[in-house]
Amino acid sequence: MVRPARVGLTWVVHDGRVPDQPRPPTSVALPTRDDPLAAASSEWLGGPAGERVAQGRSWWNPVRVSLAVACVVLALGVLADAPCRAIGWADRSEATLWTAQCYSDVPFIYRERGLSGGELVYLDSALEYPVLTGALAQVSAWAARAAQWVVDPDPGRGDPEVLALAEGVRFYEVTALVMGVAALVVVAATARTVRRRPWDGLLVAAAPVLLLTSTINWDLLPAALTAVAVLAWTRERPALTGVLLGLGTAAKLYPVLLLLPLLLVCLRAGPRRAALTRWTLTAASAAAAWAAVNLPVALLATESWQLFWTFNADRGAEFGSPWFALDVVGRGVPADSLDLVAAGAVVAGLLLVVALAMVAPRPPRLAQLAFLTVAAFVLANKVWSPQYALWLLPLAVLARPRWRDLLIWQATEVAHFVVVWLFIAGRVGATERLVTDAGYASVVALRAAGLLWLVAVVVRDVLRPEHDPVCPYEDVAPEPHPVREGAGVPAAGGAGAHA
Repeated sequence: MVRPARVGLTWVVHDGRVPDQPRPPTSVALPTRDDPLAAASSEWLGGPAGERVAQGRSWWNPVRVSLAVACVVLALGVLADAPCRAIGWADRSEATLWTAQCYSDVPFIYRERGLSGGELVYLDSALEYPVLTGALAQVSAWAARAAQWVVDPDPGRGDPEVLALAEGVRFYEVTALVMGVAALVVVAATARTVRRRPWDGLLVAAAPVLLLTSTINWDLLPAALTAVAVLAWTRERPALTGVLLGLGTAAKLYPVLLLLPLLLVCLRAGPRRAALTRWTLTAASAAAAWAAVNLPVALLATESWQLFWTFNADRGAEFGSPWFALDVVGRGVPADSLDLVAAGAVVAGLLLVVALAMVAPRPPRLAQLAFLTVAAFVLANKVWSPQYALWLLPLAVLARPRWRDLLIWQATEVAHFVVVWLFIAGRVGATERLVTDAGYASVVALRAAGLLWLVAVVVRDVLRPEHDPVCPYEDVAPEPHPVREGAGVPAAGGAGAHA
């Protein structure tokens, strides 16, 4: 029988495995000792982390290491876009955009939505994005025009098309910088959400989907606001949580979905009345923050403001979604029924999350329910763009911080990322058909299976908490004072305790 030994602040066994017994309350999770895949991989790098790392004696603490890794990953992502940058993302029929795997919406939005002409979004030109994303695009456009004037005030010697292409590249660069900052916020927030799991930020920082999709669109903005909102909830800041979720919803719709798992956490918490009061404050703060951003635009440019809602209501099944995969193989849902079917699938998924939360043997963690909620929405949505993986990434890391499961999911995302651009290339005429309809549908099914795998593992953790890698590191209430033994000390695991 292998005997356990204590190394630093973490209980381990001599062969590197972690025993099933509870860890001491001061323990900190170290991936090379807590995560089976990381532990096995560490043998190539000198073995598991030792006492110095466990006690945090180095300046390179987990957050700083994770942020440094994220900077490298983000820089590699920008470098990977170099082939498209060289041609300025000039034309969607250009084969390089697709075969070099460097497509981005950002430069096209700059040229096609009036930003290159100095127009104000919503007031002068329509934009099919939520208001906060539109505001960021507007400010980035001003910065891009200023940067272009500094670099080369007249690159085309008076040719407006050449100037627009050059400014579009600057716009991409400004956006990449802002999204990089948002990614660092996601990493830091994830690292700090569960106090004794600071290395979880590294799972975000080193994620393949972060490298591949961070500059496709503005999705890291709502991801950052959502990640900080989850952190704020664990620190018992319900009003701040609501403000951040409201701002996130003003940037992309999905953060509003987190009000459901927050409600479920409160329903399973005790005392319930106090927990529901916190949820009400969160919901009210979210509504106020969303309204503060949206109402001015809705009043001044009603038609432009409505475009986001009408555009998404009118669009059909698009790339990445299971509905589109069914379409391309001739088994699609009729267009006039798609909205109803997709909405029904979303509602069914959310009801399953509610049922799971209610039957779980112990109150599920917010991150688990939040991940399952957003995953249900993504799986049933009419559109599932590659960058939507960024919505799930921080929630998936907090829900199931295990390298193996996260890499299985992301491997299917990477497969879809590669194939979808080649599939689109054939559709827009940039090159000959490189991927058949059936081949693309198969990759979409593989991608859905990868996400469902992670969903299944998280559901297993909820139903059998002994498998949840976060449980041993959750904050717990202090033991009752000897003088007040049995005098009504609050139960551990209140509404804010579960990350």
